[in-house]
Amino acid sequence: MRAAFISHSDCGAHDTGWGHPEHVGRLRAITRALRQDPEFFHKIEHLEGRHASVEELELAHDPDYIRAVRHVIEQGGGRLDADTVTSRGSWDAATAGAGCVLSAVDLSVSGVHPRSFSAVRPPGHHAVYDRAMGFCLFGNVAIAAHYARQKHGLQRILIVDWDVHHGNGTQALVQSEPEIHFVSMHQWPWYPGTGAADDRGPHGSVWNIPMPAGLPRDKYVAALERGIDAATNGFVPELILVSAGFDSLAGDPLGGFTLETEDFESLTRSLVARAESWCGGRLVSALEGGYAPDRLAEASLRHLAALGA
Repeated sequence: MRAAFISHSDCGAHDTGWGHPEHVGRLRAITRALRQDPEFFHKIEHLEGRHASVEELELAHDPDYIRAVRHVIEQGGGRLDADTVTSRGSWDAATAGAGCVLSAVDLSVSGVHPRSFSAVRPPGHHAVYDRAMGFCLFGNVAIAAHYARQKHGLQRILIVDWDVHHGNGTQALVQSEPEIHFVSMHQWPWYPGTGAADDRGPHGSVWNIPMPAGLPRDKYVAALERGIDAATNGFVPELILVSAGFDSLAGDPLGGFTLETEDFESLTRSLVARAESWCGGRLVSALEGGYAPDRLAEASLRHLAALGA
């Protein structure tokens, strides 16, 4: 099955400055790596996503917050918090980032491209209902989960987040829905300081897997697989969403995990097999972190290959 690679040129308009970890070079590294492998390049379907509408952003976020973000950006940009920078192009980038993941959901549910990877920025999994946080403006994956339920009538959705940081925003934005199950494996203690193992959310639909830095890589893979097993015990998802943060790679400047690119390939293959068994292969993945651009690019290609390219 041919996987789709979804992106949008406007994601590059989010100018954080080259000294910021979340800079445009992250996406450029992925596209450069794809072009350097012509055979692989032609194995995948390259698609441009769309912009999310304000109404779609409101599926997960406070309308007043959305207006405030847009106002700051229209005034030339600025910091939304100590870590989260915006520029004049950030509105177009953020709506394109969310919109690409919504396009991916449409393609997955339609069966045209059941599996895809959206290479987007800014990332999303730290943004909460009414506040930007940790480089993130809008919760791309959380919005996609609510969109899949509202637009396509899906009920049971599994979100797997393997970014090195806890997906606190995604958890906050989906935990009120008991049929959205959220699994996050993350470094502990580490930013943002949330994601304790006993934090199961109000409906017990959250599986947090806090892990120390520096463990043998197989320990992380096994822990995440166990978490997914627990989250799907008696629960058959109709769609899998992945917050694909590659800052859990060994050597990332913002993390202390020891995973290698082949681990993401094996984890992806495991999820693909599960998706084939559960939901017709429907698996939608979106880029989150990853701050060593060349390593991020290599892991992204391995991830894409395992999705079916």
